[in-house]
Amino acid sequence: MFLRRPLPVGMWLTMQLAAVPALAQEKIIPGDAARPLVLEETPAEKAQADKEEVNLKPSKNHTWFDDLEGHLVVEAGVNGNPWTHTGRNWAQSYVDRANTATLNQITGTLSHPTTDIGGGYGLGFVFEVLYGSDARFNPTIGMGDGNLTGIYQWAPTQAHIDAHLPWLSKGGIDLQIGQQYGIQGFEGTDALERPFYSYNYSSDYIVPFETVGVLATWHMTDTVAWVMGVNAGNSTTFGGAKNNKRPKGYFGVQLTGLADGKLDVAAIAYLGPQQSVYAIGSEANHQMEYIGDILATYKLNDTTSITLNGTYYHDDYLQDDVYGVTTYFAHDFSPSLTFNARGEIFRDNNGGVVGNNTSPMSYVNELRGRPYPYDQAPGTTYGELTVGVTYRPEFLKLPRGSFSIRPEVRLDKSLNGTRPFNRVSPTDDPSVNYADNGTNNMFWFSCDAIWSY
Repeated sequence: MFLRRPLPVGMWLTMQLAAVPALAQEKIIPGDAARPLVLEETPAEKAQADKEEVNLKPSKNHTWFDDLEGHLVVEAGVNGNPWTHTGRNWAQSYVDRANTATLNQITGTLSHPTTDIGGGYGLGFVFEVLYGSDARFNPTIGMGDGNLTGIYQWAPTQAHIDAHLPWLSKGGIDLQIGQQYGIQGFEGTDALERPFYSYNYSSDYIVPFETVGVLATWHMTDTVAWVMGVNAGNSTTFGGAKNNKRPKGYFGVQLTGLADGKLDVAAIAYLGPQQSVYAIGSEANHQMEYIGDILATYKLNDTTSITLNGTYYHDDYLQDDVYGVTTYFAHDFSPSLTFNARGEIFRDNNGGVVGNNTSPMSYVNELRGRPYPYDQAPGTTYGELTVGVTYRPEFLKLPRGSFSIRPEVRLDKSLNGTRPFNRVSPTDDPSVNYADNGTNNMFWFSCDAIWSY
C-alpha cells in the first residue's frame, strides 16, 4: 500500500492569535518567535495573566536553569452522531469515534524559553510527550513508534533545541533544531491551539503534523520575517526509518502588524518527496508533493476577529489535487466566554486523500509503507460549518491550573452529489471499504473539556 495522504495537522505555527480568544489560556513555549502571527493579548488573556502573575525579578543567584518550565494539558471529549452505521464520523481522524467518550490527550511539556546567554545569543529547548487516543495520528516513525499498539498510545511530539543568533539584522535569526510541530495551517494538535474540538479538513488531511530537522526564521524587520527549513519529511526521522532518501523543506514569509497592527499574514510552502520506499520502491525518491498555505487574520477590535486560511496540495504519485478554504470568526463576550464559528469548502479531486483509518495502527502503518485497513470515498467537494463556544467558568476555583469546556455543533455536506457519510460497503480488497452509499450530509455535535497547568 502507498502513502494515501500526508500527515494531518500539526501546527507548530499555531500562531497564538488574539484573533482566536479560545486560545486564551494557551501555554507559552519556546520557539514562539518562529510562529507567523503574534498579536497583543485579548481581554480574556489579560485577565488570565493577571490571575497568574508572579514576581519575575531575578535574584542575585538566578541561573539559566531557574527558568525551566513544566506544563500539563489534559483533554477528554465526547461526540454524538446517532445516524452513523459505522460507529465513526466520516473524514475525521482525532474525533473519529462516534457516540463515545474519549481521552484524547495528556500532554506533558518540559521547556526553557529562549534566554540570553551573552553576546546577544539565546538558548532554550522543548521536550513534549503525548498520551491518549490522539497519539494514533501523531507518530514520528523511528522515534518511539514501536510503542504505538492500541487506541490509547503515547508518542514524543516535540524534542528540539531553540537558539537565537544576533546575525544579519536587528531581529536576528531564530533556530529550532530537532523534532518540531509543522508550521502550516491554523489548527494544532495541542488542545489549546485550536478553537474547536473537531478539525477542519485542511488541518486533518493536508498540512504536516511534525517534522525532524532545522527551521530558521530571519526577522528582517519588525514586520517582515523569512522562514526556511530542511527536514526528513512528514512524521519521520532521518536514517533507516525515513520514508525516502530526499530532503524536504519549508520556505515562506511572515508579515505582522500590517494595517495599523490589525492584520497579520503568513504564506508558507512545503515541498519534497513524501512517499515511502517500503511501499513503492526507489520511485519514492522522485515523486514530489507540494503544499502551499496562506493564513491571514484581521482584528476588528479588541474582542472580535476574522481569519482566512487557504491550503493547496498536489501529489505527483497519487496524481491528486486537494485544496480548501476555511474562514473563522471569533468574538469575546467576556473573559470567560468566547463564541467561535468556522466555515469551509474543501475539494479532494480523486478521493485519494480523505478517508477513515479503521484500525488504531492504520495511520502508523500507512506512514511505514505497510498494508493497513481504511475507508475510501470518491472525489468529493466537502462543505463544513461549525459553531461553538469556549467557556471558562469563573466560579470554578481550582487549586491548580485552569479549566474550560467547548461544546460545538457541526454540519458536513457533500456539495457534488456523492454520499460518503455514515455508511460504507466492502470491496474486493478486504482491507478497504468504499463510502458512497450513505448520506449526503452528516450532522453531529461534540464537547470536550480541557484542564491545563
